Amino acid sequence: MIPYLAAPEASLLDLSASFVAEVIAFVLMILILGRWAFPVVMRVAEERQRLIGEQLAAAERARQEAEERLRAAEASLQEARGRAAEVIEGAGRSGEQLRAELRARAEEEARRIAESARREIEAERQQAIDSVRGQVADLVVAATEKVVGETLDDKRHRALIDRAIAQVGTDSRN
Repeated sequence: MIPYLAAPEASLLDLSASFVAEVIAFVLMILILGRWAFPVVMRVAEERQRLIGEQLAAAERARQEAEERLRAAEASLQEARGRAAEVIEGAGRSGEQLRAELRARAEEEARRIAESARREIEAERQQAIDSVRGQVADLVVAATEKVVGETLDDKRHRALIDRAIAQVGTDSRN
C-alpha cells in the first residue's frame, strides 16, 4: 500500500494545522464581535428593552387613567340619576301642589258661586215678598172699598194695610 494514501491513524490529541487555524479564527472572531458588534447589539437590545418598559409604563398609566375616567363617569352618571330623580320628585310634588291649589281654588269658586246664588235667591225672595205685599195691599184696599162702599183716608188706609199684611205674614208662617 502506498503510505501517503493510507489513512493515518487518528489519535485523540492529533492537532492539525487547519484545526489550529480554525481555533485562532474563532477566537479572533469572538474578540472582534466582543469589541465592536456585541456592544452595538447590547445597546440596541437595552434600547429595545427600555422602549418596551416605557411602553408598558405608558400602557399602565393609560389603563389607570381610563379606570379613573370610568369611575368619574360612573360617579357623574350616578349624580345625574340622582338629579333626575330629584327633578322627577320635584315635578311630582309641584304637580301635587298644583292639583291641591287648583282644587282649593275650585272649592273657593264653588263656595263663592253658592253664596252669590244664595244672596240672589234671598234678594229675589225679598223682592217677591215686597211685590206680594204690594199686591195684597192693593187687593185689601179694593176689597175694603167694595165692602165699605167708601174711600178711606190715608191714615186709615195705612192702618188697614199694616193689619192685613201682619195677618198674612202670620198665616203664611203657620
